[in-house]
Amino acid sequence: MHNFEANYNKILETLQLNIDASNFITQKRKPKLSDIELIAVGLTAEYMGVDSEHQLFRDLQSTRFFNLIDRTVYNRRKRGLVIHIERIRVILSEKINPYEDYFVVDSMPLEACKLSRSLRSKICKEDFYSAPDRGFCASQQMHFYGYKLHAVCSVQGVFKSLDISKASVHDIHYLKDVKHQLSNCVLLGDKGYLSKHYQIDLFETAEIKLETPMRINQKNYKKQPYIFRKSRKRIETLFSQLCDQFMIRRNYAKSFLGFKTRVLSKITALTIIQFINKFSFNRNINKLKINIT
Repeated sequence: MHNFEANYNKILETLQLNIDASNFITQKRKPKLSDIELIAVGLTAEYMGVDSEHQLFRDLQSTRFFNLIDRTVYNRRKRGLVIHIERIRVILSEKINPYEDYFVVDSMPLEACKLSRSLRSKICKEDFYSAPDRGFCASQQMHFYGYKLHAVCSVQGVFKSLDISKASVHDIHYLKDVKHQLSNCVLLGDKGYLSKHYQIDLFETAEIKLETPMRINQKNYKKQPYIFRKSRKRIETLFSQLCDQFMIRRNYAKSFLGFKTRVLSKITALTIIQFINKFSFNRNINKLKINIT
């Protein structure tokens, strides 16, 4: 698990077998490291828990990559490939779960910086529409400054859809996007998604049946079935793995594009490990702290 080149070769092989092109952006001069190789370097670093680019390039000194790319060039090219990293994640996730009728929706807080530094911080404030703001996480009873990660995953634990919003945006507004991405399925959510209006809209628009637990003081209260409550915990486990192994709550980015690339790279790394677990080793896809070589 600690051999960078061995892990890189396995991840690169998986990418090359499932992605047609090796270069996604046309350049005047052919780069020493192709786009798919550069993405593989980033995904390998995320899998191995190398969370800092400074530390990554210290580790690369003993490998063949050290003379192939400069740290500044790596950072710029990686941010330019964010759309293609997302496309890779979608391709792999669809192959893991080609047919799925049940999904889980939830959100988690992503801090841009500590709340005490929010007034003087300039992180990700280059544009108003993408600037972070203050929000409240009801499940953790905490105020924070930054963004929210909204996600839909299958009951098997594979991310289907993702989005990042300002911290003050309510979870329920994400359902406006979900109805254009899913159809003819059951969507499990917590009490934050409880809304008769959205429930009817999802069903009439895309035949999505939204299942949420009722509040105790609601009329005709009925406890949600155990199988739904158990299945809904899958996305919470995924969020915990992202926080623990992939350290998604750490932020070293200074721009929103860098922040978005950082978050997406971690989720794509999680997805490719799930893919390798299923198709290379035929084992539980959610065992992520495991050797892939």
